[in-house]
Amino acid sequence: MITIKEVFSKKEMKKFVLFPFKLYSKNPYWVPPIINDEIESFDKTKNPVFTHAVARFFLAIKNDEIVGRVAAIINFTEINQQKIKKMRFGWFDFIDDSNVSELLLKKVEEIGRENQLEYMEGPMGFSNLDKVGVLTYGFDHIGTMITWYNHPYYKNHLEKLGFSVEKEYIESKFPFKNVKPEPLVKASRIIKKRYKLTALNFTKTKDLLPLVDEMFDLFNESYASLPSFVPISDVQKEYFKKKYISFINPEYIKFVMDENKRLIAFAITMPSFSKALQKAKGKLFPTGVFHLLRAKKHSKDIIFYLIGIHPKYQNKGVTAIIFEEYQKTFAEKNIQTCIRTPELASNIAIANVWKNFDPVIYKKRCTYRKDL
Repeated sequence: MITIKEVFSKKEMKKFVLFPFKLYSKNPYWVPPIINDEIESFDKTKNPVFTHAVARFFLAIKNDEIVGRVAAIINFTEINQQKIKKMRFGWFDFIDDSNVSELLLKKVEEIGRENQLEYMEGPMGFSNLDKVGVLTYGFDHIGTMITWYNHPYYKNHLEKLGFSVEKEYIESKFPFKNVKPEPLVKASRIIKKRYKLTALNFTKTKDLLPLVDEMFDLFNESYASLPSFVPISDVQKEYFKKKYISFINPEYIKFVMDENKRLIAFAITMPSFSKALQKAKGKLFPTGVFHLLRAKKHSKDIIFYLIGIHPKYQNKGVTAIIFEEYQKTFAEKNIQTCIRTPELASNIAIANVWKNFDPVIYKKRCTYRKDL
């Protein structure tokens, strides 16, 4: 018999976070989160997303063992301001037992119906900066710290339960040697002159921090037209600033400014922490932090996390300026591989940004939808 238990206590939440450690204990491609960070992200007193969202967490238990988990999420900004009546679900993991996946998703469906929502979609997090999608292709590649990994059977379970694909995402990578400096320098020079733009680089985090709010504002403006976009609130800006910005190498963040010193484009990249996180096994101490710091300094793989361009400057070649700066930085650091985070397969504009580097699609993932 399978029972579904709602998570209330800190002890139960830790079990919720730890379940995938057991499920993927023998999988060489799964990348574990830092346990305490994951628990904190679900803490209503610490994560500001809970000022406009609610979440309930459930565990599936069979023979006194945890065999599945799911988070049921309602984002009220999405519902009240964007009029998208969506029930989100995320952090969805389960053994290969259709009864387990069905009971977990029925609980999410029940909450969606109680709140008069129109459909459910997942897996996805609270906002666009969270992980997204069920992996459907590329199971033999190591994950990243900003994506979920899952067993191949997840897709089959969702489809058998009446879910259909809602959004498709692709992940690609290319060797850094594909980035040729000569055409970038030429294009960058033309774009800078034409629109009176300048590149802004950083070597110290303290010089970057005063511009972070402006960067998040530009992020909201850049991505507003994409489906399911939920803007970042002011309190979330402060949270992300404290939690993440200080950990990203400042030289891996690039800005483009107009003639009035206003930010019109930005890009954030970060070293790959995947292997370091595997060695850390979910804990910063006693040795995990050293693995992460070593990766921060020495990793030869780089993840392109975010690129934002003001709508006025989109499709005008501004990325040439950004890539010229990255080409110089990555050459100095002997970077070998450039990895892209999940991007909507329907986003033709972003695909055009990368096409000159001959990227190879090595992973695909989807969110799944079911009407309520």
